[in-house]
Amino acid sequence: MTLGFVMLVHTAFDRAEQVARYFASHGCPVAIHVDGKVPPRRFRAFRDRFRTEPRIVFASRTRVEWGTWSIVQATQAASERLIEGFPDLRHVFLASGSCLPLRPVGELVAYLDANPETDFIESVTTDHVTWTIDGLEEERFTLRFPFSWRRQRRMFNACVKLQRRLGLTRRIPDGIVPHLGSQWWCLTRRTLDSILNAPDRKATDAYFAGVWIPDESYFQSLARRYSTTIESRSLTLSKFDIHGRPHVFYDDHLPLLQRSDCFVARKVWPRADALYRTFLDDNRPVAKRTEPNPGRIDRVFSKANERRASGRAGLYSQARFPLAPHGSVLTCARYNVFCGLDDLYEEFDGWLDRQLGGSVHGHLYAPERAEFADGARIAAGCLSDSATLRDYRPTQFLTNLLWSTRGQRQSFFFGPRDNQEAAGLLVHDPNATLVVVSGAWTVPMFLSGQPIEEIKVEVARLQRIELDFLRTFRNPGVAARIHHWPLADFVAQPVEKLQNVVEEINGAGPRRLTDLPQMRDLRGFTDFLQRLRNGGVQPKVIGDVALFPDFADAGRKAP
Repeated sequence: MTLGFVMLVHTAFDRAEQVARYFASHGCPVAIHVDGKVPPRRFRAFRDRFRTEPRIVFASRTRVEWGTWSIVQATQAASERLIEGFPDLRHVFLASGSCLPLRPVGELVAYLDANPETDFIESVTTDHVTWTIDGLEEERFTLRFPFSWRRQRRMFNACVKLQRRLGLTRRIPDGIVPHLGSQWWCLTRRTLDSILNAPDRKATDAYFAGVWIPDESYFQSLARRYSTTIESRSLTLSKFDIHGRPHVFYDDHLPLLQRSDCFVARKVWPRADALYRTFLDDNRPVAKRTEPNPGRIDRVFSKANERRASGRAGLYSQARFPLAPHGSVLTCARYNVFCGLDDLYEEFDGWLDRQLGGSVHGHLYAPERAEFADGARIAAGCLSDSATLRDYRPTQFLTNLLWSTRGQRQSFFFGPRDNQEAAGLLVHDPNATLVVVSGAWTVPMFLSGQPIEEIKVEVARLQRIELDFLRTFRNPGVAARIHHWPLADFVAQPVEKLQNVVEEINGAGPRRLTDLPQMRDLRGFTDFLQRLRNGGVQPKVIGDVALFPDFADAGRKAP
């Protein structure tokens, strides 16, 4: 009998029992600490299951709270109970009730037999720590923490700030060099005994009782005082996400865990039946084993953390929204936005559908409703055409539509009459292609034949909206591909300009545009603009129409 286990248990008692019995059946004694918060009746029922198992013992109970000295107290109590009951142990392995052995216990015993004087404990100085997330490093050893980080977060933060401001610090005891590392270790009996029976233990414990998260520093620091050989790594596979919380292993992680060659994994989902069934089966095929190498699967966890942090382009979650000003990709696919061309050309949407394919929507942000392609009331992703629902989160309306139709090209129209809240997304999104003919929205007003006095207020309002939209083109962080022409410039050479747009979207090709739709009749448009000026409205977004005395003919010439 050379190896014993200390188990810290607070939930999933059926799985803890299963693993404890597995260890004991292979000659390894187990000392179990059950959290003092567990009701006495439940604790007694759990303890009574082991009455006939001499290799499984229980330690005195402590109420455990995360990040506090109570976790170290629980570990000390269980370690002392194990050493007292089984004095011939050579190594003690610390595990939790959610740990699961990935390799037969015999392989772990043989591995430790080959390293009889080695302590396996991650132990690095605070200068070398790179994995602390949202936490303190050096200051956890020099400040005081009278408040619970979990239950009294505001008081905790205020206390830390006050101590920093006043320059209040604690002295680190002589002979202690602070080290940090994983809570899960495997120590030699000699090193653990030296820590538990140190002559200055009372003073040392009093100091570490005031350290923040002492389970990551108490044994890690004291092992440096007494160990002759330390391998600064844990034999337990324990991975953490970007928030510092442990990854949970499920049944579909089975191939990944087998590939790691690690001895123990934490943290395993209690209902992962396939994992428990596979790894607690002594009759499973024997694999060729090598040195434990969690690095083999680090790439998978790194990619998972990266995806958790940045997500997939265009897929939004409640907890993570991309930051538009910092150049992040806001949507999942390329899309096209046309401003003004539907006002200038007859049946431009049909022509666009023939040129680009995919779905050509109307004005998705029209005041009355979202104009989905083919007049649909519900689009992919169960998106309603309701303006009220759309306007609750206008940008997410578009990102959801693009996510639900990824793989299919999406195009739509946008103008100053539409809800402008999505304008920032369009301009800052690298996936967007904007084709803007500013001032083209005046063409339907001209063709309506309404008196100037009736429409000039609306013209002024829409022009202010479009001017604000055009100003965003000069903002920092603009990432969209923008094609912008004032109406007067566009109608001078419409074929060349649309040819360039289509080639950018579809890719360059030998085909030239010869089937442009019919441009609306602009004869008399120049007089209309003059009447606007006479009425006190200066058309600023249309361009210099005076340069084109044949304004109407210029846009209607055959290509």
